[in-house]
Amino acid sequence: MTQSNEIEHTESSGGDDDIKVTLRGPAELADALPYLMGFHPTESVVMVALHGERGRFGGRLRLGLPQDEREWPEVAEQLADCLVKNSTRRGARPDAIVLFFCQDPREGERPCAVMERLRPLAQRLRVACGELDVPVVEALCVSAGRWWSYCGPEAAGGPSEGEELPPAGSTAMAATAAYVGLPAPGSLRDLEVRLKPAERHRRQEIALDIASAELLPRMLDPEGGEDQEELVRKRTLTLARAALERFRAAPPISDPESGDRRDDKLLGEDEAAAIILGLQDREARDRAAEWMEPAQADAALRLWRALARRCAGPYGDHAAAPLTLAGWVAWSSGDDAEARVALGMALDREPHYTFARLLHHSVNEGLDPELLRRCLRQERRKRVVAATTARRGPAGRAGRGPGRRSPGDRRVRTRR
Repeated sequence: MTQSNEIEHTESSGGDDDIKVTLRGPAELADALPYLMGFHPTESVVMVALHGERGRFGGRLRLGLPQDEREWPEVAEQLADCLVKNSTRRGARPDAIVLFFCQDPREGERPCAVMERLRPLAQRLRVACGELDVPVVEALCVSAGRWWSYCGPEAAGGPSEGEELPPAGSTAMAATAAYVGLPAPGSLRDLEVRLKPAERHRRQEIALDIASAELLPRMLDPEGGEDQEELVRKRTLTLARAALERFRAAPPISDPESGDRRDDKLLGEDEAAAIILGLQDREARDRAAEWMEPAQADAALRLWRALARRCAGPYGDHAAAPLTLAGWVAWSSGDDAEARVALGMALDREPHYTFARLLHHSVNEGLDPELLRRCLRQERRKRVVAATTARRGPAGRAGRGPGRRSPGDRRVRTRR
C-alpha cells in the first residue's frame, strides 16, 4: 500500500472537529470501501486518489464493470485520465491511487475465478495510471465476502481462496461511522431498485399512452402559444403538489421495500402519467426542483422515486426528469451516494440531459448544494413578485401583463 502500510481517512463528526481513521492493511481498506462510497459498489470498478505521505483519501470514481473485454484498454485509459484530471482541477494532483474491483461470482463460478477473470483489467488500469506518473499502491478484488490483492508478492502465485473480509461492525471504520451517525451502507442494487423504471406495468403504460396523446400536442402546438404551455405546466405542478402533500401526510417507513410499496399505492396511474409527461417541460421540472427545503425534502424524494419507477416499458427514457429531481433532492439533503446513483441512471437514459450532467458534475466536484438552493429560492421570489404585480393591474408593453410575449417572441421550452 504506502510505505507505512497505512492510509488515513477523515470522517465528519458534524461539529468543528473531523475524526481521522487510520486503515492498516488491505483487509481494512477493502472493508472501508462501502463507507467511502455510501453503498456496496457491486459490479463496479472504483478508483480512489491518495494524497500526501500518509495516503489521505481524495477524489473517487466508480464505473460499472465493462462486460466486453475488448473495451478494457480504452476504459482503463479514460478512467485514469479522468481521476487524475479531476483531482488536479480541485487543486491536488494524486500522489497515488487505490483500485477496487467488485463483482459477485456468476452461477457456478468460484470467487477466485472472478479475481482471475478481472486480473487483465486491473493490470490495464495499473499501467494507465503509471503512464500518468501516478502509481497504483494497491489493487483489490472483492467478491463473495472475500478479498485478493493484485499487488502483493503472492499475487503472481496463481488462484487462491483469498481472505475473508472482517466481520461486519468489527473494524475501526465501522466503529467510527457508527460514532458519527452514518447509516450502515446498503448495496448498489438496493439503491437502484428504488429508482429503476419498471420493465412492464401494463396499466401505467396505457395511462402514459393516453396522457401522451392528450398533452404532447398541447405542449408542442406552434399555434397554442405560451398560454397553452403555461396551462399544461400549471396542471402538472398542481397534480405534483397534491401528490407531494399526500406523501408528506404518510409517515416514512424505515424498511425501504415496504415504504416503496406503500408509496406506489399513493399514486394513481392517470395522475402519475400526467405528472411524468408534464415534467418533460424544462420549466415545470425546474419549479418542481424548488421542493428541496427540509419540510418537503423527504416526501419529494419519495415522490420522485415513485414517479421514476412508473416510467414503464417504452417510457423508460422519460425517467430522466424524475431521476434528476431525485438526485437533486438527495444531494441537497446530504446523501451524495443516492444522488450519484440517481443522476447516473438519468444520464444512462438521456446522456445529454443538461440538468443531470450539471448536477452530476457538481456532486462529484464536492460543491455545496446551497449555491443552487439560493438560485432556486431567488427564482421563486421573482415569480411570486411577478404574479403579485400582474394581479394589481396591467403592466409592461402595450398593457400586456408581465410574462406575456408577442407571438414573435414565443419560445418553446423542452426538457434539457
